[in-house]
Amino acid sequence: MAATIVFIGAGDVGLRMADGLLARAPIGRMVLADFNAAAAGPRAAMLGNCHGVRVEFRPLDGRDKSAIAALVRETRPDLIAQCASLISPWSIIGRDHPVARKISGAGIALQIGAQLPILLNVMEVLRDLGVTSPVANITMPDILHPMLAARGLAPTVGLGNVSIQHLRVRHRLVERDDFTGDEQIRVLGHHCQVYDVMKAQMPLDAEDRVRVFLGEEGARHDPLAYEGAPFPAGPIYNEITAASALPVLAALLPGAVPLRFSAPAPEGLPGGYPVRIDGGAVALDLPQGQTREDAVVYNRRQGRRDGVERIEGDGTLVYTPSVREAVRDIDPALAEPVEIDRLAERTERLMRALASIR
Repeated sequence: MAATIVFIGAGDVGLRMADGLLARAPIGRMVLADFNAAAAGPRAAMLGNCHGVRVEFRPLDGRDKSAIAALVRETRPDLIAQCASLISPWSIIGRDHPVARKISGAGIALQIGAQLPILLNVMEVLRDLGVTSPVANITMPDILHPMLAARGLAPTVGLGNVSIQHLRVRHRLVERDDFTGDEQIRVLGHHCQVYDVMKAQMPLDAEDRVRVFLGEEGARHDPLAYEGAPFPAGPIYNEITAASALPVLAALLPGAVPLRFSAPAPEGLPGGYPVRIDGGAVALDLPQGQTREDAVVYNRRQGRRDGVERIEGDGTLVYTPSVREAVRDIDPALAEPVEIDRLAERTERLMRALASIR
């Protein structure tokens, strides 16, 4: 069945995902919504020409909940891909500026003020409208989904992160002469581990390594995640981020064949897990011997490297001491616990701190 899919956010990653999905799955209508009409509008029109599919662009300010609601009412999407944030993480990560270095070095959780507002608006609108279509979110899912889960607002599943690690393992296996393509791959990993995996730098501490399970028996082969060609951190990661999202997006469409893969933050959990996607629902697909509790504890431990000490029962995020030290000379209030109801204040402080590096 030809489906309707809405992309909220049509930046570089969103457009790459849209292009790949149009080539992969039966899409009847695709709507790309973004605030930047000058950049995204022509790209949307070009995608329609390339794939012979109805592709539309809609101007959208994700800070405007009424505009999001109007878009959802009009399009009635079978699937929503949430790709919007106030700024791209790459506008901070890798920048040669003292403020950028301190903020990025403290872990991506410090960027919550820029990454959560639009996602929060989307999920609140869907709740208020009673819309139950699957939502796949690429904006900091390993951290934001557990925060939102405390309010019953977690998206269906995340995109990128552990899915990237899954593709890296798959490619290493493909390079082997004895790989048939049928061997089951399951990966347990967190966003913070993406950089080591992409740089092919295996941590000395085995507890900090991605967990790789092969075959139905789940034999451990963790080093596979670190054996690929190295890529320095940068926007080039957008290519594999988009590619890793495609199996998940395609599997969430109506009538899709069930998928076994690895994806971030199913069920609002921290980090990424092996999953099974069937009929628009996502469930854990852990191998024998790997319990849900152990997998969650493992990912929470990894989350400290992204700056997350813990997430309280009401969704409040508490930062690690290293985050507090990193921003002590910029704005100590940036490292105070993030309360969802006071998100606007944190966003304002973050933007003010980032103003010096733009």
